Amino acid sequence: MYISMIKKIKEDGTPCRKCAEVEQRLKAAGLFSRIDQVIIADERDPDSAGMRLAAQYNVERAPFFLVEEVGKSSRIYTVYLKFLKEVLGTTASEQDEAKDILEKNPDLDFL
Repeated sequence: MYISMIKKIKEDGTPCRKCAEVEQRLKAAGLFSRIDQVIIADERDPDSAGMRLAAQYNVERAPFFLVEEVGKSSRIYTVYLKFLKEVLGTTASEQDEAKDILEKNPDLDFL
């Protein structure tokens, strides 16, 4: 299995906040070493490797993960928690899960 993490550099040249956060979460969990390659999707360069992959797989979110296995179709993961469970065989903490839910639903708030 070969795992690529595709991170975004925004149009203004700053790194994607969510990409940096996911990378930090992987490192904190001791899982970043399982990522074989980090590819940059630079919004300022539509021909950057990450932008080409995003177009090829019709992905509009970052970060995303490309999982390649010999003899199998490549798989794309745009949801970090699903990637953790299905590819790395682990789960996130309850705090990480709550954070993801809140980010995807800005109308929610902590009680």
